[in-house]
Amino acid sequence: MTDNKEKEAVLNFLKLKADRPVSLREISGALRMPKHEYRMLKRTLKSLISSGDIYKTRIGLYGAADEMSLVTGFFEAHRDGYGFVLSEKQGEQDLFIPPRKTAGAMSGDRVTARIENTARKEGSIVKVIQRGQKRIAGRFCVEKNAFYVKPKNRKIPFDIYISPKDRAEAKNGDIVIAEITSYPTASRPPEGRVLKVLGEVAEPKLEIDMIIEEYSLTPKFPAPALNEARSFPEKINAHGRVDCRHLLTVTIDGETAKDFDDAISIEKTPDGFILYVHIADVSHYAPWDSALDIEARQRGTSVYFPHRVIPMLPKELSNNLCSLVPKADRLTVTAELHFDREGELVKKSFYPSVIHSNERMTYTSVSKILVDNDLHERRKYTDIIDSFEVMDELCGLLRKKRIERGSLDFDLPEPEVLFDIQGRPEAIIKAERSLSHVIIEEFMIAANEAVASYLEDQGLPSLYRIHEKPDTSKLEELIPVFNALGLRAKKTGVTAFRSILKETKGKPEEAFLNILLLRSLKQAKYSTENTGHFGLASKSYTHFTSPIRRYPDLVVHRILKDSLKNKLSDKKIQHIEKLLPEIAAHSSRTERLADEAEREVLSAMRAWFMKDKVGDEYDGLITDVTPYGLKIQLKDFFVEGFLHVSYMADDYYNFDEKNYRLTGRNRRKTFALGQTVSVRIERVNIEEREIVFALPAPRRPHPTPGLRSR
Repeated sequence: MTDNKEKEAVLNFLKLKADRPVSLREISGALRMPKHEYRMLKRTLKSLISSGDIYKTRIGLYGAADEMSLVTGFFEAHRDGYGFVLSEKQGEQDLFIPPRKTAGAMSGDRVTARIENTARKEGSIVKVIQRGQKRIAGRFCVEKNAFYVKPKNRKIPFDIYISPKDRAEAKNGDIVIAEITSYPTASRPPEGRVLKVLGEVAEPKLEIDMIIEEYSLTPKFPAPALNEARSFPEKINAHGRVDCRHLLTVTIDGETAKDFDDAISIEKTPDGFILYVHIADVSHYAPWDSALDIEARQRGTSVYFPHRVIPMLPKELSNNLCSLVPKADRLTVTAELHFDREGELVKKSFYPSVIHSNERMTYTSVSKILVDNDLHERRKYTDIIDSFEVMDELCGLLRKKRIERGSLDFDLPEPEVLFDIQGRPEAIIKAERSLSHVIIEEFMIAANEAVASYLEDQGLPSLYRIHEKPDTSKLEELIPVFNALGLRAKKTGVTAFRSILKETKGKPEEAFLNILLLRSLKQAKYSTENTGHFGLASKSYTHFTSPIRRYPDLVVHRILKDSLKNKLSDKKIQHIEKLLPEIAAHSSRTERLADEAEREVLSAMRAWFMKDKVGDEYDGLITDVTPYGLKIQLKDFFVEGFLHVSYMADDYYNFDEKNYRLTGRNRRKTFALGQTVSVRIERVNIEEREIVFALPAPRRPHPTPGLRSR
């Protein structure tokens, strides 16, 4: 019996025939296995436990996880001690774990949890299957004769105890990197040893280094992956590919970008438009199970920090052979999309290709040409101006159709950190988002939708980028906000999103309402089941356009190319079907991890930027109201902080849930969403990466000349 058949037989028995958890002997008897196959059966059971399909009780009995109200997934911890188990089964809700029921699990651990309250989706962790975190960054502390590391990561709610022999000359107050040698249990804290002493973090660059350690990110690549990346010749082989080098082709990216995933060619025809979206053919260099593939799969995504990237692929590929640099032949996969004059897709085809990019354009330069009508830029790029104007025309049609079908039109500004010559943040500004950004967004969405619908129509296994509809309860929580702002959603349920966004477009409250609505949405993720993309109002969507920096795109490329070459045998399809669920779950997880790390770096840079401004006063916009205080975004800088009620010393404030505001008990002064308020920078905590606001002290009137004060 093969391993897969034996797993299937064991699972079928436990799910369909066993009416209770059973012993190893009962399983072998039911499957009529001879004693000499016990070792293989034990290996099979161990594998099924690891995959979360079955569970072994404390007395050594085995049962199907589904039949025992058990869920397997990854634990995401909160700084206050509670957390959530993100189920590996697609379509299942996250399971809430109260603080005393985490069984010592840490964020990133793979766990089995028992569902204890179906209505509230609440449970307890019964087993940690696999630890997700081995190293932590934190401050080394000495108290009496005890040594411990206080983690910088606020999701780790306990200290790591260090024995005297494992302190590695760390002194009280030093920032260190520690390795966990003994993980926590329900009754015992974790223990560890100091690997590296960083000393005091005196520069922002060291802060980024520490966050890289906190999130177990790996800047260096293992030798097998590097050797593969360096083994490819610079000269490409275009055999068997469609030659697109005759097409006028450009890339449009940011000023500092080096990994150019996508290039665009466009033609206007009597019937409409032909759009060519050329995507770097990374799969040519990184086939399934190569050293590059194994490393890329583990990383899942590139991680972008200010002035620094931790790439998914070695720079020999990401910045060179796979990057669609100008004036060089490059291997690509092309999506050729034909649109009619109204922007309706009427024909699509896909093929391996070779291109020669004519220009490396920046978003700023293209915006100068199309929006500012800049004469210098237009003269400089006179040969390709017509192409940009056709791009603008098609983009307008595609965007209009997308909004009309119900796509959410969020326009959320992104922060950008500017550094001085010493590498310290000197400004945090709103990142540019211009027409040129919108053009690339629309063309990438069109290509992703076209590939997704093609693979679905072919009945092939694939990875989809899905975005589930929000819970109605989440929307209902925002009704007090709408009421407080005098807004009335003309529709109910999920259509209220579009109604509110449309009503507030261009108004002062648009920015923070966008933030609130975005918070109430579920997070987009990868799945093998296509349930559509709510935010884009797309029936079928995938990620195809960024294989240099996202692993799911690389997987989709392989499946698409194999289907075009008729290389997908039944056996290969079955193999891919087994791989994809784990790839979807792991890619979603690494994406969340990268987002968290990027947010931590931004919080750190904001704190470093504001640390010299303690005592200064600024105007800010209230973006959230809670019973504990106000979240405020400063108007002068793209910086957010918190004004706790304890720093609102002019009165006692009560939370008015109905009108979503804080109201003074005595003076009746109110603070509401969207209101402008003056604040003083009370405290900046570099350690916690926090900015704390206070209300400015009331200004005393100057005494009238000639009068004595009494």
